[in-house]
Amino acid sequence: MSIRPSVQRFIEYLRIKTVQPTPDYSTCTKFLQQQALELGLKFQAKEYVAGKPVVILSWAGTSPELPSIILNSHTDVVPVFEEFWDYPPFEARRVPTDPQGSDYKIYARGSQDMKIVGHGYLEAIRRLKVEEKRQLLRTVHAVFVPDEEIGGHDGMQQFVESPEFAALNAGLALDEGMANPDKPLRVFYGERAPCWVKFIARGNTGHGSQFIEGTAAEKLVPIIDHLMQFRQTQFQIYRTPHEDGSQRTLGEVTTANLTLLKSGVQQNVVPENVTAGFDIRMTPAVDYVGFKRDLEALAEKHGAEAEFVQFWDDNSTTATDESNPFWPAFEQAVTAQGFDVFKEIFPAATDSRYLRRAGVPALGVTPLCNAPILLHDHNEYVKESEFLAAIDFYAAVVAAVANVR
Repeated sequence: MSIRPSVQRFIEYLRIKTVQPTPDYSTCTKFLQQQALELGLKFQAKEYVAGKPVVILSWAGTSPELPSIILNSHTDVVPVFEEFWDYPPFEARRVPTDPQGSDYKIYARGSQDMKIVGHGYLEAIRRLKVEEKRQLLRTVHAVFVPDEEIGGHDGMQQFVESPEFAALNAGLALDEGMANPDKPLRVFYGERAPCWVKFIARGNTGHGSQFIEGTAAEKLVPIIDHLMQFRQTQFQIYRTPHEDGSQRTLGEVTTANLTLLKSGVQQNVVPENVTAGFDIRMTPAVDYVGFKRDLEALAEKHGAEAEFVQFWDDNSTTATDESNPFWPAFEQAVTAQGFDVFKEIFPAATDSRYLRRAGVPALGVTPLCNAPILLHDHNEYVKESEFLAAIDFYAAVVAAVANVR
């Protein structure tokens, strides 16, 4: 059975080893440049950090003075443990789902996260522009950024501060979402912010057989206890349903996990210093700056230091009502395809946070429903039918939001 050209192009994209920590961005850029050539799109590649290109493929609208639409995706993927994969993670093997070959699973790292989205954009543009000869009101920019999987500091963070980004005059951005094992389509209008903090306590040292006062551990334990109690409180909120009986999502609460403990030189020596690291993800309902001040005060109260390894101070969210002129068009395009929209806060971090802080409304959506969540997992795959449906999805959504007057 022959492979559809759109699927073949998707497979080619999946086979490019843009895997951290040494992603092949050069081959990826050449692939995207070829797509731009085939589609008649303006091509730009800018390196704000050497070797890490931001690629922009632009389709001019009939009213280019209007704020544009950004279709954002990241090109890098997370590392793999090949011994746990059934198929080579960069072969993009098509495996029949049944003896008749009615569908196929395409196994590849990045298939869900997020090359189905990035290439879905391109195939949607191909359909609208090349096959259907349509013209859209607003200019559409397909943006491919590096290094999202390691924080986006050399990618989107640099890009939003550049003159090239300002020149896009963006009015709305679409970005990655997440698969849903259930039926509704998850649409993310905000995300939790990372607060990675280390508490460092120093104190008296000596022989392990003695009652030594003022030790580092004595100072640190109350801090750990405080945050573990906070964690339990948030967990109870998470487990308590809403008044209508619906379950809460992770995005509605703040999680705190003790992820690092460091101390000691040997068993019979009381350590001079102890470090505890926490991975905290703050829901947008929290006053982020106030939360940080509380952690600093907690450390000071117990004679320790607070060191913030990573902290995000902006809790902007995107309106999902008529105050956002793009939302009605987006929602109508989605529901017309039979999707039930489930609006939520993304539980982790994406490049959308940089866009929102720059003042650009952003919606995260990956059209994978009734599908397992496989991002960063072994044997990551998408079904061929899911990829083809993603093209339908983005063609409808892009046409809708790019024609908002």
